[in-house]
Amino acid sequence: MLSYNELKKGMLFVLEDQPYEVLEYEFLRMQQRKPVAKTKIKNLITGKIVERNFHQNESFEEAEIEKTPIKYLYNHRDEFWFADINNSSKRFSFKSEFIGNSAQFLKPNSEVTAIVFKEQTIGILPPIKIDLKVKETPPGVRGDTAQGGTKTAVLETGATVAVPLFVNEGDVVRVNTETGSYVERVEKAK
Repeated sequence: MLSYNELKKGMLFVLEDQPYEVLEYEFLRMQQRKPVAKTKIKNLITGKIVERNFHQNESFEEAEIEKTPIKYLYNHRDEFWFADINNSSKRFSFKSEFIGNSAQFLKPNSEVTAIVFKEQTIGILPPIKIDLKVKETPPGVRGDTAQGGTKTAVLETGATVAVPLFVNEGDVVRVNTETGSYVERVEKAK
């Protein structure tokens, strides 16, 4: 069991049978009052962020979160289908709201990580960086740096990313799935 003063930033704990992550933690001791832990916590199932104060008589169970590799198969009408990495017949799906913005970077048959709490999948973590082929982008015109030397590119998954002017159709670029931004060109088109 964790006491209120053992909560630290990044720690996972169970509150009212729901897993939470501590985003911010501050220990407050005011005159003539009992000390409190002022926190900002995120519900890992709903994604809701709340501010909450904890007192010295409160204690928590540490959340046991498992991370297991799974395979992303395909998406159809706002549903994303996944399978067990070793057994493709064990399939399950999630709505796009459940996966979030990183869904636009998922490539069929790629490996992702499932976050499991009490044998229930509560989230999907794609790889932080993923390599995708540029499907279409306007040609970069020499001297056209009024927009900071970038242009919009449509990737093979349908996602749009701002890329430097030297990136062309057919190039393979590395994208950060957390920020949705271009990182580097991995392979030049032949």
